[in-house]
Parts: sequence; structure tokens; C-alpha cells
Amino acid sequence: MLPLCFFACGEADIPSKLIDANAFEKIMQIDPSAQIIDVRTPEEYQGGHIERALNFDIKSSDFEQNISKLDKEKVVLIYCGVGARSAKAASRFQKAGFDRVYDLTGGLTAWKEAGKKVIP
Repeated sequence: MLPLCFFACGEADIPSKLIDANAFEKIMQIDPSAQIIDVRTPEEYQGGHIERALNFDIKSSDFEQNISKLDKEKVVLIYCGVGARSAKAASRFQKAGFDRVYDLTGGLTAWKEAGKKVIP
């Protein structure tokens, strides 16, 4: 369970933080305005993704253009398949000026292993 001070104690201001599936889901519940970003390919995304996730393929030429359309004041939750691409994406979000970036450790694989819901 995520401690109540997760947001109140300033941890949310840490630029990029690896979090597990339970913490990722908790932020989704606490903050319905959180921007959930799946950085996998469109084909991977169509094979199943987290509810409300937008698909911004980190390997596409318009990745920076896509993230520039997001609200820098809102929380960003990022994931990929197992965690490598989302780590790179988190760094790119930080460079673009996003302050509250959270990366799902283990990616969608860990999400599924934790028994969390995936949208087909």
C-alpha cells in the first residue's frame, strides 16, 4: 500500500521515480488527471495496454512533438514492455520540462504479473 504522504510529503516532486505496479495503480486512482503514456510500438499497444494510456512510440519521429502537447503540471505515468524504453522516455520527459514523472518498473509485464487489468 502506498503511504498517504506519497503526495503530501513531496515525493511527487522527485523528477523521475521507478514505481511498482501497485504504486502506479494507486496514483491512477488518486489522480484521475494523471497522463498515462505507453511508449511501445502501436502494434504492441494494440495487443493490450493499461486503461487510459496514450500511445507515444518512443522510436517514432514525432515522440517529442507528442509529449509537447501534454500538460507539464500534471503527473506523467510511463511504461513500456519491461522497462528499458520507459526509462529512456522518462529522461526525455524530464528534459522537456516535466516535473512529476513516474516509470513503471518491469513495464506491462510486471503489471500483468501483479494481476492488473489490461485493455485489449
